[in-house]
Amino acid sequence: MSVLSTDDLVLIVTTTLVCTLVVIGGGVGLLRVTRGAPILVKLTIVLVAAVAAVVVSTVAAAGEMFLGSHELIVVIWIVGVSAVVSTASAWFVLHRTVRQATAGLVSSARQIAVGGVVAPLASGWQEFDRVAIELADTAEKLSAARAEVERLESARRQFFAWISHDLRTPLSGIRALAEALEDGMAPDPGEYVTLIRTKVDTVDRMVDDLFELSKIDGGTLALHPQTVSLLDLVSDAVIDVSADAAARGVRITHDGIEGCQLRADPRELTRAISNVLSNGVRHAPEGSVVTVSATVADDGHLVLSVRDAGEGVAEEDLGRLFETGWRADAARSSDPARGATPGAGLGLAIVRGIAEAHGGSVRAARERDGFRLDLVLPATAVDRATAG
Repeated sequence: MSVLSTDDLVLIVTTTLVCTLVVIGGGVGLLRVTRGAPILVKLTIVLVAAVAAVVVSTVAAAGEMFLGSHELIVVIWIVGVSAVVSTASAWFVLHRTVRQATAGLVSSARQIAVGGVVAPLASGWQEFDRVAIELADTAEKLSAARAEVERLESARRQFFAWISHDLRTPLSGIRALAEALEDGMAPDPGEYVTLIRTKVDTVDRMVDDLFELSKIDGGTLALHPQTVSLLDLVSDAVIDVSADAAARGVRITHDGIEGCQLRADPRELTRAISNVLSNGVRHAPEGSVVTVSATVADDGHLVLSVRDAGEGVAEEDLGRLFETGWRADAARSSDPARGATPGAGLGLAIVRGIAEAHGGSVRAARERDGFRLDLVLPATAVDRATAG
C-alpha cells in the first residue's frame, strides 16, 4: 500500500479547491442572472453546481494521478453516472415537494384573499411550514378584523339612522311651532317661543356631543389639567342635571368625595361626570335616589361610582354600553313614556373618551338593587387630602 507524498497531497487538494471554486463561482453567477426565477430553478442550479464540483474535482484529480486511459475512463463513467442519477433523483424529490409546498401556500393565500380561514399545512419543509402557520394565524386575525369591521359598519349605519331620527324629531317640532306662530294659530305665543327654545337647546346639545365625540375619535381632544377638588366637579355636574332630576323626583346624594383632589381637566371631567349622572337620573325610577361615591382602590386608582335603582342592561350588553351610538332595547332605552330624555347614544361614549384621555377607564356592573357606572382615574391623578 503506497502512501501519498506531501507534494501529491498538496497537488490533489489544490486541484480540488480550484475546480470546486470555479464551478461554485459559475453557479453563483447563474443565481444572480436568474434572480427572479422560481425557487425550483434556483435549487436546481445549486444542486447541479454541487454535483458538478465533485465530478470535475474527481476527474481533474484522477488526471493528476497519471492514471492510464482505461482507468481514467472508468473513473469518469463512475462519477458521471453517479452524478446524473443522483442529480435526477434529487431534482425529482425537490420538484415534487417544493411544488406541493408552494401550491399549498398559494392556495392558502387565495383563500385568505376571499376571507377564508385556513389550517396550517405540513409540507415537510420547516420554513414552508412556518410560513403556513403564519398564514393561518393571519387568516384568523383578518377574519376577526373583518367581523369587527362589519359590526362597526352596522353600528355606524344604525348610529346615523338614530342620530337622523333624533335630530329630525325636535326640528319637526320647531317647524310645527314656528308655522303655528306664523299663521297666528298659537294660543299662547310666549309658551310656543319657550318650547322652541327648549327644542333648540336639545339640538344644540346633540350637535355639541357630536363635535366632542369627533375630537375624541380624531385624537384632537386637548386637556388642560390642573389640581381640582372632586367635590367641586361633582357639585357642578349635579347642577347640570338638577332640572332633569327635579322633574322626575330623583334625589342625588354623595358619599366619600370630600377632601379628594386630583389632577385633571376640570371642564372635560365635569362633562364626563355630568353624562354619567344624567344617565343615572334618566333611568332611575321616579322618586328614587342616585348616589355618587368615591373610593381609592388598593392600587391607588380613584373610582368614582354612580349608582341608581334602575333595571340596568343585560350582562351580555355591559361591554357595549360605552360604544358610540349604542342604546339598549329594553330597560335603559330612551323611552319618553318613562320620562327619559331622548338621546343619540353619545353620552357614555364621550365619558369613555374623556376617561381614556386622562389615562383612566370606565366600567359598568349590575347590582342586586340597581346599576352602577364607574369612572376610574389613574393613581398618579389622585391625592387624598385631609378633610376640613
